[in-house]
Amino acid sequence: MSTSFYAVIMAGGGGTRLWPLSRRHQPKQTLKLFDERSLFQVAVERIEPIIPPENIFIVTVAEQAALLQPQAPQIPEDHFILEPEPRGTASVVGLAAAILQAHDSDAVMAVLTADHYIGNTTQFRALLSAAEELAREGDLVTLGIKPDHPETGYGYIQQGESRGIFQGFPAFSVRSFKEKPTRDVAEQYLKSGKYIWNSGMFVWRTDRILEEFKRQMPELNAALDRIRAALIDGPADEVIAKEWEHLVPETIDYGIMEGAQNVSVLPAGELGWLDVGGWGRFFDLYKPDENGNIILGGAPILRDTHDTLVYQSGEGQRKIALLGVDHLVIVDVGDALFICDRDEAERVRDIVKHLKDVNEVALL
Repeated sequence: MSTSFYAVIMAGGGGTRLWPLSRRHQPKQTLKLFDERSLFQVAVERIEPIIPPENIFIVTVAEQAALLQPQAPQIPEDHFILEPEPRGTASVVGLAAAILQAHDSDAVMAVLTADHYIGNTTQFRALLSAAEELAREGDLVTLGIKPDHPETGYGYIQQGESRGIFQGFPAFSVRSFKEKPTRDVAEQYLKSGKYIWNSGMFVWRTDRILEEFKRQMPELNAALDRIRAALIDGPADEVIAKEWEHLVPETIDYGIMEGAQNVSVLPAGELGWLDVGGWGRFFDLYKPDENGNIILGGAPILRDTHDTLVYQSGEGQRKIALLGVDHLVIVDVGDALFICDRDEAERVRDIVKHLKDVNEVALL
C-alpha cells in the first residue's frame, strides 16, 4: 500500500433506525454488537492491516468524538475531523478531502462508513487495494456489491463498459445511479445482471474529487477554498464553523456522483456485506434458531412464535413472554419498549420524530 493512501471513516450519524437502543448519548456506531466491539471499532480494525492509524481520519461531531476516541486510542486525536453541525455527506467528504489535500497533495482517500458489517475482510482489503490503483488513474471509484436477492432497501448502480482488470477485480464504467427500487424493479435489476448495490463507499484522489466540487458545487467549493487557506496558517476551526453556518445540506450521491465524470465501479461478491441500517437487518446479521427467531439478551419465553427478533438490555429486566405471534421486532431497553412488524422496522424514524415534536428529550 502507498504511504499516500488514507481512510476517512464517516462516523457522525445518530442511527435513529436503531432506536430505542441508539440514542444521542449512545449513537449507533458506538454500540457493541460484536463480541464487545462496536461497529466503529470493527470498521477501524478491518482496515488497519493495510492503512495504519496515522493514515486514518474520522469525521464526526464533537459530542460523538468524545465517545469514539476512547474506542480507538491508536488514532491520533487531531485526526478526528469535527463537523460543526450535520450538513450532509457532500460537505463531510469535501472537508476531509480539503484537509487531506493540504496534508498530502498525492493523497488517495477511501471514504468508508462506521455502520457496515463485512464478513470477508480479506477480500475487502484486496478490493480497496484495487480501488486505489484505479483511483490513481483519475477515476472516481465506487465499491459495488453484487446482489444475491431483489433488495428494495438499497440504491443501485448500473454498470457500463469494462474498465479493465485491477488486481484481479473487473472494473466497469458507471452509467447511472438508481434510487431504492420497488420489488418488481429490483427483480428486473437482479435478472439483468447489470445492476449492483451501491455500498456508499468510495475511493478517489483528493485533487480529483475537489475538481468535481469546483465543477458541480461551486458554493461549497468556495467554502472549502477558504478553509484550505486557513489551514496553511494553522488550525481552521473558527473558519470551518463560520463556513458551516451557510452550507446547504446535500449528499455526496446527489451533489457529486450522479453528475461526475470518469466514475467507475468495482463489483464485489462474497464480501458478506451488510448495511446495519435498522432492526430488520439483524435477521441477516445473526443466525436465527430453528423457528426463525433471534434472541439478543434476556430470557424471553416463546411459544408458537416465529421469525421474531427480541432484543433486551438494561438492569432489572422484565420478563417477556410471546405466544402465537410471528414476524415481530421487540426491543426493550428499560425506559422504552418498541414493538413493530418486521416489515415496518424502518418506520421507527416516525417514532423518533414524534418524540422530538413533543420534546421527550430523555428518550432521544
